[in-house]
Amino acid sequence: MSYSAAMRARLSDIAQQADVSEATVSRVLNDRPGVAPETRQAVLTALDVLGYERPARLRKRSAGLVGLVVPELDNPIFPAFAQIIESALAPTGYTPVLCTQTPGGVREDEYVEMLLDRQVSGIVFVSGLHADTAADHDRYRTLIARPLPIVMINGYAPGIPAPFVSCDDREAAELAVAHLVALGHRRIGLITGPDRFVPVQRKVGGYKAAMQRLAGVDDDEMAELTELSLFGVEGGEAAAGRLIERGATGIVCGSDLMALGAIRAARQRGLTVPADLSVLGYDDSPLMAFTDPPLTTMRQPVTAMAVAAVRALVDEINGHGAPHSEYLFRPELVVRGSTAVARPDSRPTQGGAQRQQPVPLPA
Repeated sequence: MSYSAAMRARLSDIAQQADVSEATVSRVLNDRPGVAPETRQAVLTALDVLGYERPARLRKRSAGLVGLVVPELDNPIFPAFAQIIESALAPTGYTPVLCTQTPGGVREDEYVEMLLDRQVSGIVFVSGLHADTAADHDRYRTLIARPLPIVMINGYAPGIPAPFVSCDDREAAELAVAHLVALGHRRIGLITGPDRFVPVQRKVGGYKAAMQRLAGVDDDEMAELTELSLFGVEGGEAAAGRLIERGATGIVCGSDLMALGAIRAARQRGLTVPADLSVLGYDDSPLMAFTDPPLTTMRQPVTAMAVAAVRALVDEINGHGAPHSEYLFRPELVVRGSTAVARPDSRPTQGGAQRQQPVPLPA
């Protein structure tokens, strides 16, 4: 087949896919006027769908680079944030540069230096050092003074003039406790991470407020039912084991991975989830609907939060400063199969005392 015949065949394929004439396809490919924007987009989409490379003059030019700094990718909630932020950036023309941290690997400050060398237009930090009350937050004020637009997700630090986007962790803990109390539980434990992190402090505050208001639990009992551990499956498993031995019938966890660890701890002790122990996670990470049992959890509105963060950053880059405050997004209780009505022998008596059977321990 000659070159002209091959070109006509390609034009015909594209025209058929886009439902336009070959002449219209030719005008779009040669970047000529006289084609409606929606028709032009239909032709370009047909090119992409059929696997043809766009002519150089029609390729979308990048508006610049945006840094995206996230913790380790072991927790599936962080890849979810990264994916949606990347998708939200695409229409703006900005290309994300993903920087992931691992224990003993490249630190946040080192990634920031690398991003500055690449002349990024802004940076989005997800669960970074801004969430750590023990960290020096001057690093962010230095970036803003350059000036470099930044946006923080999950974790608020007063005194940093930047937009913050967070899930309402306090409300999440209160809703989780309310769900378990409604199921007849009173000995409700809390497992979450180190208390120097802002989201942890908020979860603990919400848990205590709800336990006092809804279950009438005093400070001493709440202290006995609260376990601050390492984030992850192993941390959740170790903490849950201690709470089970103290008679907890329901456990609220600071992440879905911690909740999976709690379920493992229950099974190691011969208990069944949710018949013997109700477990509630946090995040609604991908695949949590397919665990055994499917995990009841508090869903972070990841899509809404990621889109809001991108809009705030792009506004900052374009000189339309977003309000330098915290945007709080409401969590959603997603009820699945890991929570159930408390066993009759673990419910409060009419006088308020708790009848609690001994917890079976491994032989």
